Amino acid sequence: MASSYWHASGRHLILSILWFQTFYYQIRITNECDQTFVSRQGGPLNGTFHAPEFVNPKGHSRQCVYVFIAGPGQRAEVVFTHFQLRGTPPDGAAVGNLPACIHEYMDVYSEVVHTESAELINSPFGGRYCGPIPPRRRVSLYRAIALSFYTDKNASSPDLFRGRYAFVNDSKSTEFEVGTPVPNTPCSFLVKGAAKPTGVILSPTYPGAYPKNITCTYQFLGTPNQRVRLEFRDFDLFYGGPHCPFDYVKVYDGPDNGSAIIGTYCGQQRNLVLYSSEASLFITFVTLTRTASTQNRGFKGIFEFSNSFTKLDFISKNDGIHIRGSECDQKILSKKESSGSVFSPNYPFPYMPKLVCRYFIYGLQDAQHLERVRLEFALFEIPKGPKSDCSDGYLKIYLKGQETTDSYDKFDYEMCGEEANPSVVISEGPRLVMVFSSGEKMGRGFKANYTFETEYKIPGTASPDGSCSFTYRSTSKRKGEFNSPRYPSNYPSNTNCTYLFIATHNEQVILVFDNFKVRADRNTNITSGFYGLDLCQEDWLEIYNIYHNSSEKLLGRYCGQTAPGPVESYRGALGLKVVLHSDAENVYSGFRARYVFETAKNIFGDCGGNISNTDYGVITSPHFPLNYDGPLKGRASKICNWYISVRPRYKIMLHFERFMVEGDPFPRGCPAAVLRLWLNLNEIPTELCGEKRLEDNWQFLSESNRIRISFVTADKAVGAQGFKIIWTEVQEGPSCDEFQCSKTGYCIPFKLKCNNIYNCGADDNSDEDNCTPKVAEKNYTTVSACAVATVMFVLLMVVVFCHRKRRRRSQDRCLVRPRPIPVAPPPLSTTPSMRRSHHQQQQRMCEELGERLANIDSV
Repeated sequence: MASSYWHASGRHLILSILWFQTFYYQIRITNECDQTFVSRQGGPLNGTFHAPEFVNPKGHSRQCVYVFIAGPGQRAEVVFTHFQLRGTPPDGAAVGNLPACIHEYMDVYSEVVHTESAELINSPFGGRYCGPIPPRRRVSLYRAIALSFYTDKNASSPDLFRGRYAFVNDSKSTEFEVGTPVPNTPCSFLVKGAAKPTGVILSPTYPGAYPKNITCTYQFLGTPNQRVRLEFRDFDLFYGGPHCPFDYVKVYDGPDNGSAIIGTYCGQQRNLVLYSSEASLFITFVTLTRTASTQNRGFKGIFEFSNSFTKLDFISKNDGIHIRGSECDQKILSKKESSGSVFSPNYPFPYMPKLVCRYFIYGLQDAQHLERVRLEFALFEIPKGPKSDCSDGYLKIYLKGQETTDSYDKFDYEMCGEEANPSVVISEGPRLVMVFSSGEKMGRGFKANYTFETEYKIPGTASPDGSCSFTYRSTSKRKGEFNSPRYPSNYPSNTNCTYLFIATHNEQVILVFDNFKVRADRNTNITSGFYGLDLCQEDWLEIYNIYHNSSEKLLGRYCGQTAPGPVESYRGALGLKVVLHSDAENVYSGFRARYVFETAKNIFGDCGGNISNTDYGVITSPHFPLNYDGPLKGRASKICNWYISVRPRYKIMLHFERFMVEGDPFPRGCPAAVLRLWLNLNEIPTELCGEKRLEDNWQFLSESNRIRISFVTADKAVGAQGFKIIWTEVQEGPSCDEFQCSKTGYCIPFKLKCNNIYNCGADDNSDEDNCTPKVAEKNYTTVSACAVATVMFVLLMVVVFCHRKRRRRSQDRCLVRPRPIPVAPPPLSTTPSMRRSHHQQQQRMCEELGERLANIDSV
């Protein structure tokens, strides 16, 4: 519809008034049920209306128009007190939407210029309603309101709807006349502080539903040194989203819409109070063209011009930024580790009573920076209340930087009196908020010095100079965690962070890394993981053993996702040092790790040993070929150290026959278990984990005649088969006085040939070629010894058997009667004495035989 019908000129308005005056003293019935209510001089300014009463047996379409016409300087107001139309909106239809109601409904027009029924179609449509929900209060934009009642029901009764109407004054002294009207506009005004220092501002038809497709402006112009205060007591606009794309009120901090914007508002607002920074303020109220789906009231507020509002010079003199729309709120932004001072209003003079100012101090927070706020009070004077408390005035501090008013009761400190307590506060993030409230008493206020410090979010004792340096002592805490700056967020670029772990006498420190991701240039050819000085050139993490004489020894450099294996400080070392370095390029999330201080172990750890004076040997993980285990309960790690030394001018060759240790060097490193090889005791070790395939050949050669092997498992290790290593003392060719391996060219002792162990290394079996059967040669000595032992045992048993048999035979001869011995026959006649002599002689013979056998048994 044409906008000329919406915002009619004064000429059209006069014509319509003349038309209405024709029926000034009567109610005109156009369609039997049409009614017109006209304000007349000296007549009533209000009344009631209701639905028509008629019978419609054939269900013809009936339409009744109710027109309310106010007099000059008046507006019409309509309020429904009862509403029960029989038309029902479809499910989900919003009140006032078309075509919501079909058989019976009420159409509302509150911006009527031409009141003829035929001209209502050209008036802005205010909504269609049916069912039990009535239209909200309506106030005319000009001087007339029209209601169009439609029904095709069989009958109509007054109980369908009832309401009341009123004609309200619209003179310059009323609220609708905000200021001087702007020509040719329905609702724009100019307000000058010199002529009208205070007043009311409201939407064009408040408290009735506001019109659609309308733009109203309110321009406030004060005198020098004045500021404008605007307080909305009621604010109810259609809410179309957080950016208010439909209906809105926009406030500008200046004389026109080219000034800086204070804010754009819609929906329902509470306690909305706005201040201009200087002497002018500009407001626009905009509604869009659309079918009315809501019945919002609009807004009502008060305004005031005054030169007693807080002067803002206390903000600008300290690089603060006034927050537009507030009386004295300010924000202070970091300029990267910058510093300055912050003051109470009117400082160094006493502040004004009944004042609330907020301070928002913001440190840097982005992909590269994270700061915290350090605040130190230099002067503080806020008088206490009558009960020596902070009921009259206070300064509240929020270390977490709460920015919403509903969080202001969760302050960290509330200060008043003659000194700040505490005198130094540090924020718990990049923001710190202060709220200053003055009461009836006046004081000098406060002065505080702020400093923006880099915030690393690292547990531990921070360095006093604010650098990224943290110390962990066993005397303070036996175990804990540490991490890269801002973990799990990305660490900043161009950063060097140092972590010192200081143990006491007879202690060691253990480090276990749980998460690790440090930037490294990807190289698809890398399969053994990102560690070492050559591969980690951009961002990296280094681990050192540190000693009492201030010397240190590098254990390893790591980057990518190759997490360091568990680390134990050397016995006799002061502790460990960890350094994280990042350059100017991209950054990653960094790391998270644990530390534990434990009683120092011996030089070999939990297992291991010192090996020397031999040509070769075999080293296996604990319980091999079964799975190795982790540390004992309550311990952070388990370590086995082997120290191997051979003859001077010889080297040590390591050949891995089997290797299976949890972890994978390339994707995630060796955080749970690791095997470290020091092929040169003065350089960083090689770290191994993962699994060696059967077809892979793993072989290492020392750079001198000594090496060290360490196997470390952390408390999170789950176990695997472990490893078997064959080491051999070798000399490198070309000349060789002993056996020379055919492929590797190593020179090994002759006695290692054909010993059933491949001492020449991986893929070289020359030392075991052309050998006699190994079983006979290997068992000859044992078989010979067994044969000799068997023969001796058999001889011994034979001797014992013969001896015992002979003894039994001798004893039997003593018990059996002996043969007669040829002797001279006795005389025919013998005497008893002669017989006794013969018996005694036989007895002595048996005793002598027994003594001889006894002598033979003793031998």
